[in-house]
Amino acid sequence: MPMVHPEPNPLILLPFPVLLLAIALAPIVLRHHWEIHYHKLCAGLAAITASYYVFALNSGSRVLHAGFEYVSFMIVVGAFFVVAGGIHLRVRGHGRPIVNTAFLLGGALLGNFIGTTGASMLLIRPWIAMNRNHFAGIHLAFFIFIVSNIGGALLPVGPPLFLGYLKGVPFWWALQRCWLPWGITLGAVLVLFFVMDTLHNRKRARTASSAGTWKCEGGINLVFLLALLAALIAAPAGWRELIMTAIASAAYFITPRRVHRANEFSFVPIKEVAWIFLGIFGTMIPVLDYMETHAGDLGLHSDLQFYWGTGVLSALLDNAPTYLTFLAGALGLHGLSMESARDMSAFLAAHDHQLVAISLGATCFGALTYIGNGPNLLVKAIAEHANVKTPSFFGYVFKFALPALVPIFVLISILFFRKS
Repeated sequence: MPMVHPEPNPLILLPFPVLLLAIALAPIVLRHHWEIHYHKLCAGLAAITASYYVFALNSGSRVLHAGFEYVSFMIVVGAFFVVAGGIHLRVRGHGRPIVNTAFLLGGALLGNFIGTTGASMLLIRPWIAMNRNHFAGIHLAFFIFIVSNIGGALLPVGPPLFLGYLKGVPFWWALQRCWLPWGITLGAVLVLFFVMDTLHNRKRARTASSAGTWKCEGGINLVFLLALLAALIAAPAGWRELIMTAIASAAYFITPRRVHRANEFSFVPIKEVAWIFLGIFGTMIPVLDYMETHAGDLGLHSDLQFYWGTGVLSALLDNAPTYLTFLAGALGLHGLSMESARDMSAFLAAHDHQLVAISLGATCFGALTYIGNGPNLLVKAIAEHANVKTPSFFGYVFKFALPALVPIFVLISILFFRKS
């Protein structure tokens, strides 16, 4: 039997879109006020929803369950953030198109193992250094496309797939079921980048090129990254969070200060992520319950609809809550609950093709805007701090993301989701 949740009043769904619209628009139109007050908004909206469940629905256990998931989520994301922040890659030399393309391929693979946040933090500075004398919008945009988004589609190491892992999706499921459409998506984006970077290099004045040298400081943290991955895979819930906290703490204190200074490491980005996801996890509770009950009313039935529905909302809002919302809806279509391990197993046994569409839509479409995935804004901020020109919000969308990615997503739809 599916787990029954109390039916929320539709009005209590409002904090969720209010928060997501604020996350999307406030940093652009009210940047100063957002930086000062965003944590108050996130905590306040979450408190409204939590209070409603505790006092109006007498369902404090539902809030407590969401709270445990939030803590687990932040420990995993934070642990990879801290350990990756203790590795500093130094690179010298000119980023030729073939070298740049190989670098992005390596970044996509790494993103699956340490999460897109960790991979983005680790690689964005050497990426800028490689292309310092000719850094352009395509370099920032395709780094975000590949390292910060597409690279997180096969293993649940970070958002959004880790949220599914918390709900009972097996660790290796996405790798086993999504590798082919993921590979075609990644290959097409890499080929497009190679062509564009080649044309970009032909237009600029020729400069001296060197083979390039690499140096890694804080290499001990590579061992800690492997330990984090092992804990994520093998340790049971509860122990997993304790072990990963211990590993991240050890890595932080062992890492030489000079490495943190070289990376300009601080806890500010992860604090912002923590506040934002506090709001998301809190306001998302009634949305998930409502989706499980009323998913059929939205007209979502085919894999194609799940792919594009999840994708478009991931781009406009944020891919982590969108992924979880559509996963709840997919289970709800079949009278199943996301909070039941048995229901999740039954769903994956009979309808896992819907989760393939949801997973790829969330992880790949998050690259369409700066607000589609947390690492996107982090990468943009680091690039701006490095004094390289970055595309504006709408410049990124209309000059790079839409013309580069949408045709590829259409191709994936035709190849994998058209007949569903």
